[in-house]
Amino acid sequence: MQAMNKNNPIVTRHKQIIQTSIIGIIANVLLAGFKAFVGVLSNSIAITLDAVNNLTDALSSVITILGTLIAGKRPDAKHPLGYGRTEYLSSTLIAVLVMYAGVTALVESVKKIIHPETPNYTTPVLIVVAVAVVVKVLIGKYFQSQGKKLNSDSLVNSGVDATQDAIVSLATLVGALVFVFSGIRLEAYLGVIISVIIIKSGIEMLMDALADIMGRRPDPDLSRKVRSTIQENFPVHGAYDLLMHNYGPDQIVASIHVGVDDSVSAVEIDNMSRDIYDKVLEETGVILTGIGVYAVNTQNPEAVRVQSGIYEIASENQYCLQVHGLYVDTENKSVRFDAVMDFAAPDMEKEFEDLSQKAKNAFPDYEVIPTMDLDVSD
Repeated sequence: MQAMNKNNPIVTRHKQIIQTSIIGIIANVLLAGFKAFVGVLSNSIAITLDAVNNLTDALSSVITILGTLIAGKRPDAKHPLGYGRTEYLSSTLIAVLVMYAGVTALVESVKKIIHPETPNYTTPVLIVVAVAVVVKVLIGKYFQSQGKKLNSDSLVNSGVDATQDAIVSLATLVGALVFVFSGIRLEAYLGVIISVIIIKSGIEMLMDALADIMGRRPDPDLSRKVRSTIQENFPVHGAYDLLMHNYGPDQIVASIHVGVDDSVSAVEIDNMSRDIYDKVLEETGVILTGIGVYAVNTQNPEAVRVQSGIYEIASENQYCLQVHGLYVDTENKSVRFDAVMDFAAPDMEKEFEDLSQKAKNAFPDYEVIPTMDLDVSD
């Protein structure tokens, strides 16, 4: 893992996340104060709830800061790969907070439908609400932009929440204007609709955060870049079995297999493995903790004949995505290969067994030893 010195990109990223969150806290606390004051003066439940929502946003930023500080701790014996996954827990807490805010707003809005109160909107009140809409839109865009730039789900979630708050404030403003010009009270009903939208967004945030904690499929662009970096810079016959583990944003360790000529020496393999490690880290930031090697037949015509036959059999199975690690030992009459099976197959095991049996039938003089692989990365 990279050393956690002050010039480390991860340390710089953490500082930027904390700075962004502090800006969010200050902005939301100020907005909450103004809205609470205006909400009490105007007797508006919508504005008062909006103020509470701003305090919730400030708390989200506090959680982001705490999560980032913990994630930035140096690796130790207890957590040798660092504390980066703490950021996913922060995202989970923020999602729960958003859902709680939505449920609270829903309950209060329903109460106001059952027991309505007449609001007292004045021009200053409407101006404050209008300004709040603009401020929350700017905060939302800033947080989402910084979140994407810094690869921080917590900031992105806070940005989405801020954008939804802007919609809440806009709906409040619309409801206020409708009441001023027609005397019709809509804010409680608008509050119900908005609350449902907030709850839905919180659930989506939670599902996304849990997917990171459970482990999701690697980013296709990143996995393809790792493979292409190896295949374009080194004398290998493909790169396979790329397995990536995420220990926090921008902290990814992985293992991979490469195919090399069966005539390459152990010393050459050792040197190439070290060079692959350095090149992949430089180009992608991914740390290859393991580089396995598949020997590829390049000198024996009989082995090439058997290889071609296995590839042809595999191509006839619609659920076999790839065959690799194929090596034919003509002296000991054995064939080894890995078959990557598609998750879309109704029964992967059955499809693999069918493929294996066809390979064994096609080459009865050989001991065919297939292994089923899963489609773990693009």
